[in-house]
Amino acid sequence: MSLANALTAEWEAAKPDLFINPRHASRAYGPREAAVLDEAGFSEAQRHIHAWDGYRPTPLHDLAGLAGELGIAALAYKDEGGRFGLGSFKALGGAYAVERLVEAHGPGITVTCATDGNHGRSVAWGAERFGCRCVIYIHKHVSEGRRAAIEAFGAEVRRVDGTYDDSVRQAAADAAREGWTVVSDTSYPGYVDIPRLVMQGYGVMIDEALDQIDRAPTHIFIQGGVGGLAAAACFRSWSRYGADRPRLVIVEPVLAACIIATARAGRLTPVAIGEETIMAGLSCGEASLVAMEILDGGSFAFMTVPDSAATGCMRLLARGTGRDAPVTAGESAVAGLAGAIAFLAEPDKAAAIGLDATSRILVFGSEGATDPALYEKIVGHPPRD
Repeated sequence: MSLANALTAEWEAAKPDLFINPRHASRAYGPREAAVLDEAGFSEAQRHIHAWDGYRPTPLHDLAGLAGELGIAALAYKDEGGRFGLGSFKALGGAYAVERLVEAHGPGITVTCATDGNHGRSVAWGAERFGCRCVIYIHKHVSEGRRAAIEAFGAEVRRVDGTYDDSVRQAAADAAREGWTVVSDTSYPGYVDIPRLVMQGYGVMIDEALDQIDRAPTHIFIQGGVGGLAAAACFRSWSRYGADRPRLVIVEPVLAACIIATARAGRLTPVAIGEETIMAGLSCGEASLVAMEILDGGSFAFMTVPDSAATGCMRLLARGTGRDAPVTAGESAVAGLAGAIAFLAEPDKAAAIGLDATSRILVFGSEGATDPALYEKIVGHPPRD
C-alpha cells in the first residue's frame, strides 16, 4: 500500500469532515477584511521583526520527490523549525505584540497568556528580550518539556487543571484582577487589537514564503488552531494575488475542529475538547473572532485529519522521499501536508477543490521538534539539527 493510500485509509476510518465554503469570495479583498487587517500593519511588523538580532528567513523546501509520488506539479514546505531558536513560527507573533506593548506602556507591564507551548514560549521570549514580567498559563496536558522551555526565558508558569480553553479563561480572569496585559493569538468580543498584532507578526513568514516560491501556488493547505495563522496566510495571499489568489484549505484535527464548526454554522461555534489531539498546538475549542472575519470569505474549504495521519507525515518527512532531504517536523507542523495527501489520494475530493497534475501546493511546517522526547517517540530517533 502506498503512503497516500495508507494515510487515506486512516483518514476515512476517523470519519473526518469536509466542508466546501459556500461564502468563498472570488474577488479582491474588500472593506470587511481591510477593517480587520491592513497593509500598513503588516509593513510595520516586517520593519520591526527584520531589525531583531538573529532575523533571517527560514527555508522553503522543494519536496519534488513527494510531489511526484502524489502526482502534482510542485509541493513547497516552509520550515519554521529554526525560527529564532524557538522552533516555531509563533516566535513572530507573541514576541512582536510584546515589543509593541512595551513601546506603548513601558517595561513595567506584566504580560500573560495561555498556551499549548509555542505561543507561550514566544511571549516569554519577547518579555525577556524587551524587559517586562511574564506569567504563562498551561493546561494539564502540556508536557513538562514544553513547560521547561517556557521557564527557560524567565517566565512564571502556572498549570491549570483543564483544557486549553480553561487555561485561556484562567489567564483572562487573573489578568483582569491583577492589571496584567493578555497577549493572546485568539480574539473575542472586546479583545481584538493584540491578536491583530500577533497575526501581523505571522505575516512575515507568509511574505517570506511567497517571495521564495518560484511560481504562485494554486493551493495553500494550512493548520487551523484558533485561525490566526490561517487568517494571516489568507490575507497576505489575497493581498498579493487578488481574485486569482491560491485556494486556501484549513486543516484541523478531528479532535479539535472549531473552525469547521464555525464555518458551517456561519457564526462562532465552540466545540468541546474531550480527548486531546497529539497536534497540541491545534487543540483549540474556540475560533478567533477576527480570524474568522478573514476566513469566512477567504477560505475555499475546511477539513479535518486524524492524529494517525499527522504522525505518519512526521515519519515520512523524517526519512525523506526520493530526492527530498529529511525534514524535522513537529506534530502540529504537518496538518496541512496530511490534508493535502488525503485529498490527492481521492480523485472526487481532489476535483472538488481543483487539485490535479498541474497543482502547486504550499504548506507551512509551523514547528520543528518543540518536544524532542515526543518527537523521538513518534519518529523513532532524536530530532536532527
